[in-house]
Amino acid sequence: MLNRRSFLVSTAATAVFAGSARLAFAAPSDGVLTVAMIGEPPTLDVMQTTTDLVMTIDQHIFETLYTYDAEWKTVPLLAAAQPVISDDGLTYTIALREGVKFHNGAVMTSDDVVASLRRWLDLATKGKQVAAFVESLEADGPNTVVFRLNAHYSPLIATLCSGSVILPATTLADPLTEFVGTGPYVLKERRPDQYIQMVRFDDYASPEGAPSNYAGQREAIAREIRFVPVPDANTRVEGLLSGQFDFADSLPVSAYDRLSGSDKSAPVIFENAGWVSMNMNMKQGLMTSKALRQAVQLALNPTDMMMAAFDADMFYSVDGSIFPKGFFWHTEAGIARYGEGDAEGAAKMLAEAGYDGTPLRLMTSRQYEFHYKISEVAKAYLEAAGFKIDLQVVDWATLTTRRADPDLWDIFVTHSNFPGDPSTINTLSDNYPGWYVSEQKAEAVAAYMNATTDEAKFTAWERIQTAIYDDVPLYKVGNFNALAGVAKGVAGYEPTYWPHFWNVSPKE
Repeated sequence: MLNRRSFLVSTAATAVFAGSARLAFAAPSDGVLTVAMIGEPPTLDVMQTTTDLVMTIDQHIFETLYTYDAEWKTVPLLAAAQPVISDDGLTYTIALREGVKFHNGAVMTSDDVVASLRRWLDLATKGKQVAAFVESLEADGPNTVVFRLNAHYSPLIATLCSGSVILPATTLADPLTEFVGTGPYVLKERRPDQYIQMVRFDDYASPEGAPSNYAGQREAIAREIRFVPVPDANTRVEGLLSGQFDFADSLPVSAYDRLSGSDKSAPVIFENAGWVSMNMNMKQGLMTSKALRQAVQLALNPTDMMMAAFDADMFYSVDGSIFPKGFFWHTEAGIARYGEGDAEGAAKMLAEAGYDGTPLRLMTSRQYEFHYKISEVAKAYLEAAGFKIDLQVVDWATLTTRRADPDLWDIFVTHSNFPGDPSTINTLSDNYPGWYVSEQKAEAVAAYMNATTDEAKFTAWERIQTAIYDDVPLYKVGNFNALAGVAKGVAGYEPTYWPHFWNVSPKE
């Protein structure tokens, strides 16, 4: 069973957290929640990019057929139930909840779902990955859709949990010009670099059940949510401490003591929020050399990088396994060249690979300050091994745009959550920036797709992790706990990887 723990550290924060269960049934409020985010999203079309910033904002407007509960199991959201799977494992029949309305007043039907999912299959990175397995996707009456696959694809439902949002068929366009969903909040106004304003959707049809991570009852308690781009982390901290913001995301861990001692705010820690990785460009440039990628592995010191980024070990852990201890998928299989940094050994590998001194372009952003600090330490270790490093510091929107062009970078720093299904890790997609394509990956992933039991899936996952360490499409730095902050008087907030604000009451 997957274990995902979240907790609040401090007496005041615990008090904020404690009322969440009963607040699922709280009366609507006329209050406003002002949420400080790390920057301006590059788009509100989540099919174009599933970056955390876009996912966090969009989940209030749009919904998917399935979502994750507290154990990171897939559960219905717009679907009425788990799929009915044929005996041969190739046909998935999905019943839809009836009477769900879009923000424009239209009732969701299977035609909307099919049109939306076809767009996702054509456009989204993960959708393209799924598309290779889809023989057909059709409506079967107004409230049922049917996937027919050409081969087994065990993570299909897990993949439908993010990015595959359901839109009215009449609003589909590329690019989107109307942002109409089924979620608890309606997009009212977007002023770039100022705010994104959402208001309560009075006709929202909530799923049933107790709130559990992203699953269960969703109540739009706040009349309005304003997502405000605040690229500077210290400005987010000061705004929270002054009472300007009700929630501030992705705060530097150095702010923990100030938040704990404040009479207006409290710190929120989310354990094992995710993992940091350095992703390699395997399509063009220096990192097309497997030997050079392995030299990068050997040169780096994950402990020093994580300590520089997070200051104290209460905020991070160093673990070569892609999934941390306590998760079903944790394994030591295949871990190699993950240690305390071997400059001499890495230098020898550079010489053997014929490295000619071409600068390695390391792209990072200061909007996630821990990305930047990790990059600084990585630069020092890589230079000690003999690499020449061109550290390129850009804003996050620029990084997510530039990483799509293989001509512009060699390594970029990012972070990810721990998905419910390991095959949905971004890097395993042939189309994700980095363009990881190899025979051993393909064979390991194929074994996973054909697995029908948890035991067989785990064995296949061990092969995938082994391939990742050998091919080096990425370097896992470590696991991190996320720090955010919430204003005192705000009730019902529960930490989740993509912070959400349904079931949350504004301060009076």
